[in-house]
Amino acid sequence: MKFTVIAPKPRNPMVAAAHRRAAGAHRRSASGQRQRAALSLRRELQHERHPQT
Repeated sequence: MKFTVIAPKPRNPMVAAAHRRAAGAHRRSASGQRQRAALSLRRELQHERHPQT
């Protein structure tokens, strides 16, 4: 009985390097933008209720 070993296709070394880095979009996600907007609105409303003298 003969066994033939087929070598897998070599992996791309550039992909492994990209996965190790924090690669991604350089902006906030949509949920992050919504949270930031809600927080700023809450702060504005709080400032209107209690204005600093």
